[in-house]
Amino acid sequence: MKYVGLQSQIWKNNTRSILLLILFPLVMFALVMIFWLIYGAYNAEAEIDPVNEFLRTIPWVAAGVIIWFSIAWFSHSSMINKATGSRPLERKENKRVYNLVENLAIASGMKKMPAINIIEDDSLNAYASGISNKTYTISLSRGIIDKLDDDELQAVIAHEMTHIRNRDVRLLIISVIFVGIFAFATQALLRGTLYGAGRRRDGKNGISMLLILLLAAAGWFLTTLFRFALSRRREYLADAGAAELTHKPSALASALRKVSGDPRIEAVKRKDVAQMFIENPGEKKKKKASFSSLFATHPPIQERIQILEQM
Repeated sequence: MKYVGLQSQIWKNNTRSILLLILFPLVMFALVMIFWLIYGAYNAEAEIDPVNEFLRTIPWVAAGVIIWFSIAWFSHSSMINKATGSRPLERKENKRVYNLVENLAIASGMKKMPAINIIEDDSLNAYASGISNKTYTISLSRGIIDKLDDDELQAVIAHEMTHIRNRDVRLLIISVIFVGIFAFATQALLRGTLYGAGRRRDGKNGISMLLILLLAAAGWFLTTLFRFALSRRREYLADAGAAELTHKPSALASALRKVSGDPRIEAVKRKDVAQMFIENPGEKKKKKASFSSLFATHPPIQERIQILEQM
């Protein structure tokens, strides 16, 4: 029996990936235009034409984005491994994990088994990454391997494998790359604006600071928008997919209960990377939904456990 909603989720994730690919350069060009408008306001005496400067800057910005994105696209695995402290797990190191992954890959009809990485941390967490069969990877912490029984660990692996099947991981990788570039660009524009404001000592500084605050607010909003492109519903769907693959929803519920007690991975500092895990290793946990949970990357883990227990 195929996973219910699989094709629908794949279509949605592919569509969102394309939309992000289209939206991102538009956002970058908009930021550059804002920069020249602000810069022109600081240097009115220089008679700078923001539109002409923007048009002259477009090729350089486009080239920079393409180069950065290309490097990130082809080296994303090593970048994420470094950000999470993960490394390849050899078969001889842990045949138990390899057997579980192989069996699930066969059961799910995957053409190629994902690579397996390990994070040397006693906390309990896991994530999937990659953009194609060549780069799909499931990373498990030392703690989650050692502290879960076979059924629980199998359920966690099935959850991550469902993320791969649903193409959640591809959308996540695109988001991580874009958020990283966007954060860098926003910081560069803010520093340039602050530098211009610091050189002026007239009445325009108040307006300048207001523009800086507006630019910072736009940066926060757009970064949040990229995060919301990654629907938290993906975790519910991955939980359901794991329950269907293993036929043991109670095993995943038990695993999530253990994970909730100690999900923090010390090596993970970046928020965009943290959202890839089965439970965000950096967010403060909420037992029930609240206003603040609207901005969380994951739904409350207790809700996920309750749904699994009702299956």
